Order: sequence, then structure tokens, then C-alpha cells
Amino acid sequence: MGRSPEQPMRRPPPYVHGYLDRHGRPRFYFRRAGFKKVALPGLPWSPEFMRAYEAAKTGQAPPIEVGASRSQHGTIAALTVTYFNSHEFKTLADSTKATYRNIIQRIRNEHGDKRVALLQREHIVAMLSKRADTPAAANNWLRMVRMLMRLAIVEKLRTDDPTLTIKSVRTNSDGHEPWPDDEIARYRAFHKLGSRARLAMEVLYATTMRRSDLVRVGRQNVRDGIMSFKQKKTKVWVEIPLLPEAKEAIDAVPHDHLTFLVTVFGKPFTAAGFGNRFHDWCKEAGIKTGLSAHGLRGAGATRLANEGCTDHQIMAWGGWTTLKEVQRYTRKANRRRLAQDAAQKLTTGTSSG
Repeated sequence: MGRSPEQPMRRPPPYVHGYLDRHGRPRFYFRRAGFKKVALPGLPWSPEFMRAYEAAKTGQAPPIEVGASRSQHGTIAALTVTYFNSHEFKTLADSTKATYRNIIQRIRNEHGDKRVALLQREHIVAMLSKRADTPAAANNWLRMVRMLMRLAIVEKLRTDDPTLTIKSVRTNSDGHEPWPDDEIARYRAFHKLGSRARLAMEVLYATTMRRSDLVRVGRQNVRDGIMSFKQKKTKVWVEIPLLPEAKEAIDAVPHDHLTFLVTVFGKPFTAAGFGNRFHDWCKEAGIKTGLSAHGLRGAGATRLANEGCTDHQIMAWGGWTTLKEVQRYTRKANRRRLAQDAAQKLTTGTSSG
């Protein structure tokens, strides 16, 4: 049933901008500072419009059309559709889905019309070489191609994996740079207790949680000095003793919301929205470029390692699921302790014989 002429049209959701194109058709876009501009299908408040709008608010790409008319069987495009409809993809955490979707969608855009069976090792090596200037992005790209090739074997589109002998691009990066002590001190000096900027940093540093968890937790997650929550990404339940500096920061802010952090409108942050806001707080405090909210997770793990915590203790504290993730922090701490022990032996003249 259509809208009567005298019935007013509902205002579009926040951050939606519309206009009439040269053919007189309405066009709508999601436009928000710090987010990618996204075209929205249909009319505001319709089901398809709201699905795309909710995806845009979380920083995800709009859902991919999976109609047979868009993808010819046996092509890269059709293979990506199969993956997005798979149980493996649907059970990933939302943040992981967004990351995978963005990379795979670029593969689809560039090579979607190519036949999966004709893709050879030399083709992949050439494409990987073009991305060598950004090793981390290149390796993520290769990981997605490997995953698609394994799926192609399952779907009987080919009998071999052309990525099998291709090595990752060498990189010297250990991921997000952990915050050094002087930058943490600089942030504390600028953002005083009682501010949500200070609370965010202290909780991230003390608990080593991800930003996707920080935006969901509040005082209801703290009992008897223990902060308990289920990680959004890994579904691992963690219970972390609340360190004094984090407790002090929490106690210094008003008790008026279910989550510790809220926007200027009193609403919980999205993970992407908080990342943008935290970037602004860092810029205000003069924090050096390249340090992020996730870098505080690394800084917290480094602190635990420097204090002599074992790999398994750090895994339990931060909810890591593999030793490899933790050992990037403990290796450096162990080298430091061994060097200090060696220096002690040299200065005291002791020897192990």
C-alpha cells in the first residue's frame, strides 16, 4: 500500500544523504566522517535499505548479491559467492567477516570473470609481487587466495592448490606497535582522570582487551575486583583481575550508562566508531603516529612478559588462543632478562663453570 500525498515521508536514518539523479530517481548514500561512503539500495526504512545501512554503520561492505545472473559457474566470482554462503564464513566473528569480505571482494572485482581452473602458480606470484610494497596486506591477500583455492578443490573446480609452494612476503613487522612507556605517560598527562578518554586507555592497557570488547563492557562486568566478559572475536570467556589504575579510572567517571564508553549522544560506540574517536584522543595528546588502540593490547602483554609472567599466564589474561600470538611479546622480554642475567654475571665475576 503506497503513501498518500498528504502523508509525510519519514526522515531517513542518521548519516543518510539523498538526492534525485538526472533521471529523477532517488539516490541515497551513507556518509559519515571516518567511514567509507556507501551507496544504499531502495528507499529509506525498507528491509534491503536497512540491511545495507546497518552494515555501513559497522564499517562492513554492503551484502554481495548472490544471484546466478551475476556469476558464471567456474569463475572466481562464483567461487567467492560460494564462500560467502558457506558455514565457515557465516560462523566467523563480525569483525573477521568484514576483513575477509573486503579483501575477497577486491579479488572478485579484479579477477571475477577469470576461470578458477586456469589460474596458475605464476599468475598468483605475479599478482603477489605487485603488492610486495605492503607486506602485511600482501600476505592477507595470499591467505584469502589460498582459502579460495582450497574451496575450489572441495567444489571440484580443480584438483590442485596453485598457492601451495608460494611463500609469504617477508616482513619485519610484528603487527600493531605496542605503546612504549613514555607515550602512555604522555597520554595520562593530557587526559586526566574523570575523562572517558583516560578510562578507555587505562582499561585497554590493564586488561589487554580488544576495542570490540571495550565498547560492550560496563560496571555490570565487574564483580569482586574481577572483570569478566566473553570475547566477541574468539568467543573465549576471560576473567581479569582489575588493576588499580583501571579501577581508579572507572570510579572517576559517572555511573549513568550500561557501557563504560558512550558517544556524545549517550549511545554505545561501534568498534569502528570508537577506533576513530580514540585516534582523535591520541592526536589531542600528541601521541606519535602509528600507535593505536590495539597497540595497548600489545603494551599490556609486554608489561606482563617483562614482569616474568609465563606464556600460559598471559594467554589466560588476554584470552589469546595460541602460544604463537603471545610469544611475540615474551621473546623480547626473555631476551632482555637473559641479557640482564649475563650482565650480572660479568659484573660480579660469577660463572656457571
